Amino acid sequence: MTQLQALATHARTAALIAGTVLCLQATAAPTATKFDATAQLGGSTLQLNGKGTRIRLVFKAYDMGLYTTKRVATPGELFALAGPKRLQFTALRELPGTELGRLFLRGISDNTPSQQLTRHTLATTRLIEIFSGKPKLMPGDTFTMDFVPGKGTQFYIQGQAQGEPVGDDEFFSFVLRIWFGSSPADANLRDALLEAPTS
Repeated sequence: MTQLQALATHARTAALIAGTVLCLQATAAPTATKFDATAQLGGSTLQLNGKGTRIRLVFKAYDMGLYTTKRVATPGELFALAGPKRLQFTALRELPGTELGRLFLRGISDNTPSQQLTRHTLATTRLIEIFSGKPKLMPGDTFTMDFVPGKGTQFYIQGQAQGEPVGDDEFFSFVLRIWFGSSPADANLRDALLEAPTS
């Protein structure tokens, strides 16, 4: 095989791999996690607004469910909706806690002006500390972010509260931007969370 033929073969292989990845990312993967249809939080009944799977490259990282007080179909509706909200997750593969915390912080930073983020240094630092305190999340482990207006965001790992609630209403809007901001972590996951669950 000549060098030119070898280069052509490598180019075709790379294109095939890229195409496969795009196809995998183009559709929302069905969740392996069974999410409850409703949840109680802050004196309100929340409904499962949508659910989806976070895919990084070709690997499934976690299943995620969004709970809201009423149905929302766009990021704008979600950010404008008053009342408690829940983000519920189930790990699908081994997730180092420190890496997960840093990815969440990066997602906030990618979608939030630095001058706004500076006002919430203590809350963002606490976010990293919470996940860094758990060396690894194993497949099947759960973590949850519960927001109650006026009280802040309560983090749970395996159903156990991780200290006191942190941040204020604005801080939780920054957390939401990880998945629903202008540069979401996964656009297909965002769309799945804004679609009414079929079951």
